[in-house]
Amino acid sequence: MKNHCKSKSMNALSTPWNTQLRELAKRCQFLQALSLYPQMLRHGDRPNAFTFPFALKSCAALSLPILGSQFHGQITKVGCVFEPFVQTGLISMYCKGSLVDNARKVFEENFHSRKLTVCYNALVSGYVSNSKCSEAVLLFRQMNEEGVPVNSVTLLGLIPACVSPINLELGSSLHCSTLKYGFDSDVSVVNCFITMYMKCGSVNYAQKLFDEMPVKGLISWNAMVSGYAQNGLATNVLELYRNMDMNGVHPDPVTLVGVLSSCANLGAQSVGHEVEFKIQASGFTSNPFLNNALINMYARCGNLTKAQAVFDGMPERTLVSWTAIIGGYGMHGHGEIAVQLFKEMIRSGIEPDGTAFVCVLSACSHAGLTDQGLEYFKMMKRNYQLEPGPEHYSCMVDLLGRAGRLKEAQTLIESMPIKPDGAVWGALLGACKIHKNVELAELAFERVIELEPENIGYYVLLSNIYSNANNSKGVLRIRIMMKEKKLKKDPGCSYVELKGRVHPFIVGDRNHLQSDEIYRVLEELEAIIMQEFGKPEKDNREESNKDGFTRVGVHSEKLAVAFGLLNTTTGAEVVIIKNLRICEDCHLFFKMVSKIVHRQLTVRDATRFHHFRNGSCSCKDYW
Repeated sequence: MKNHCKSKSMNALSTPWNTQLRELAKRCQFLQALSLYPQMLRHGDRPNAFTFPFALKSCAALSLPILGSQFHGQITKVGCVFEPFVQTGLISMYCKGSLVDNARKVFEENFHSRKLTVCYNALVSGYVSNSKCSEAVLLFRQMNEEGVPVNSVTLLGLIPACVSPINLELGSSLHCSTLKYGFDSDVSVVNCFITMYMKCGSVNYAQKLFDEMPVKGLISWNAMVSGYAQNGLATNVLELYRNMDMNGVHPDPVTLVGVLSSCANLGAQSVGHEVEFKIQASGFTSNPFLNNALINMYARCGNLTKAQAVFDGMPERTLVSWTAIIGGYGMHGHGEIAVQLFKEMIRSGIEPDGTAFVCVLSACSHAGLTDQGLEYFKMMKRNYQLEPGPEHYSCMVDLLGRAGRLKEAQTLIESMPIKPDGAVWGALLGACKIHKNVELAELAFERVIELEPENIGYYVLLSNIYSNANNSKGVLRIRIMMKEKKLKKDPGCSYVELKGRVHPFIVGDRNHLQSDEIYRVLEELEAIIMQEFGKPEKDNREESNKDGFTRVGVHSEKLAVAFGLLNTTTGAEVVIIKNLRICEDCHLFFKMVSKIVHRQLTVRDATRFHHFRNGSCSCKDYW
């Protein structure tokens, strides 16, 4: 039967039916390819080993494993079940239909497939795509034990099983084995290992591989851009982007999305503006991913006008587009506009998902729109059958807590159908600070450190609550707890963009070339503040030391604003990006400075935007 099928199929290689089927599948016209098969049968033509791989590929692409199993029956009947590419097609089809056991059965039942590299490759890749990574590794070992040749496709299928930090050792071992197999210079394999190391957080290994590549294609550059972005190394992304340009490598949409994401993180609006021009020049203006990234970038850089303009100019707005613009307005404290946009999105026929509800609930919270937020929370399940997750409950606790409804917030947590996470209890702890409720703060703190014992932010928050209540024993207790746990506070870092370059500042920073002028400006500002407003209640020069508490040093956002004022023209807005929440002292300082210099100062901290103008802040001191 096997020989009969092979001879028939060899003769039918160039039949019009098989040629059409191949071309349709090649052009990803899978429905048309499948509709061609019954036409072929009606004309009395017999399918063969060159027919089924394309039919199975179409079933896999359309996730039609039931139809694929019907083809499996016909394959057996015709006698092509031992053909290598038919077997591979069956294995891939079942794996893509999540019927991995069926795929394994095909592999095991045919002795010949267990000696063929292509069949092993199909099953290894299928296991990985179905998150059965341990099975993929065992199959790879079996492949080696049985002496089946390994090729680059084998490795490309297996490496994605190692993209978690817990599998780094396995990935490194696999990397070493590429020398044995002779694929250490294969560009596709090296690119895959770069991605693996980046996803495992081993940036230095990825960088070393990239630097050692004799020829770097666009995929290699993109692997590095995406990897840096995923690891929060935004400055590295921008530097790499400049190097790409100097090396004559033209970016594609994948590159530009990664660059825009990094511009958003750093507040590098002018670089993002350059990327927008690149998008227009490259003909990518209709790419929804890039437009969504532009909206996010401009919103997070403080330019809602540009974000809105990109949104308005989109030929088609997806749920992600609406979510990006709603989230942008919410972050800036424009809750009313965010709510109106949310309503407009629903009227346009787009149903919100969980992320969209997080954005609108957060917007309501930041703007104090308590009743609207409560209504949207109810709407999730009532109108859209969406079960609220921890992130939604966190927004609701924040919403109620900011409004002073602490008891309701506590009751909501205790009635949650799912276990509250650290963010939920942390939201209640933050609300306790606003409303100076020490007793409830202690309860929230006990709960939150059970879930996140290493999160220093909660310790500092309770310490501040004790400090505001003049509870020195409480402050000392938290300090001792932090020392015992050897917790260290992340250093504050602020960024200011000037002429396309991002300038970073850390607490007490004196490394900048303009340090002398920066400190002179700060001294002048403080002198004017003393003269016009008197001495502030708290010491503006107090900063956290290595255990999270007092050390003399100027906060990073103060250095950043002094640098901005020093290097921009009169009347120009100064935008500062900070990695941590702005402290109360600096918040007061920025309000006073905005009145002195008659300029708008904008700070994006870890929570939201603060727009300081003429002595007041857009957050209304409610953050």
